[in-house]
Amino acid sequence: MTRRNREWKAVPEPTNKIFFRQLSLKEILVVLRGADDLIGMGGRSLLSKILKGSRDKRVLEHGLDLNPVYGYWRHWSLADVTSAIDQCIDRDFLGIIYSGRLPVLVFTQQGWDLERRQRIEEFLCEWDKWIANNITPASMEYLKDRDRGMILEFLERIYATKDPRYIPFLKKWAEVDYKKVRAVINQVIKALETPSS
Repeated sequence: MTRRNREWKAVPEPTNKIFFRQLSLKEILVVLRGADDLIGMGGRSLLSKILKGSRDKRVLEHGLDLNPVYGYWRHWSLADVTSAIDQCIDRDFLGIIYSGRLPVLVFTQQGWDLERRQRIEEFLCEWDKWIANNITPASMEYLKDRDRGMILEFLERIYATKDPRYIPFLKKWAEVDYKKVRAVINQVIKALETPSS
């Protein structure tokens, strides 16, 4: 192995200016949603494959093709998709850190604030669809071990609706989550059970 091959190259600053316009908020949210499943584990190239809709082995092995924005930009060139990701890095929605020698994506505070609100909205819409279609989920495990701040904000949103139709979901969720979260869930259940005057 030559000396050149042993040297680790730093991640180049995202200066790819192929993309000709500034991303809209909706497009930034698409990038953030795609990144959410690989934060701290994957980098720019893997995220670009998700957004492009690649059938790459790594994408499929990790179930990243199940991401709701998988293939969102399948009609774009890979260079344009990567440039959109770079723009999110340049505009401080995403950052790059090293995991060992590998560069991986992380949310900045600004990026996480947007993604957290987007995920809360997703959860609430999902619950509304379940109510509309009279579906009772088999398990609420998918909410366990998530960011505590996001979960508390989600519970605040449910509380703010004053809608008692969420109570069965909350009870099912309380069965599987940790004691501190369960206590807040029970407070929300009590508040929803109490008729507002």
